[in-house]
Amino acid sequence: METYSLLREIADSWVLLALFIFFVGVIVFVMRPGSSKTYRDVADIPFRHEDKPAPRGDAKEA
Repeated sequence: METYSLLREIADSWVLLALFIFFVGVIVFVMRPGSSKTYRDVADIPFRHEDKPAPRGDAKEA
């Protein structure tokens, strides 16, 4: 069997299966119980300082 044919056969079957399992694993990881608080906090990042600017941490105020 040629090298190309062997690699093609592996890619067509096992690598496709591995990528599908990885995809399903990522979906399960994101939808796991208890993760909604983490993702809600991350989703609110753009709105944290909606009323006033964030305080300057490194610059001295004049």
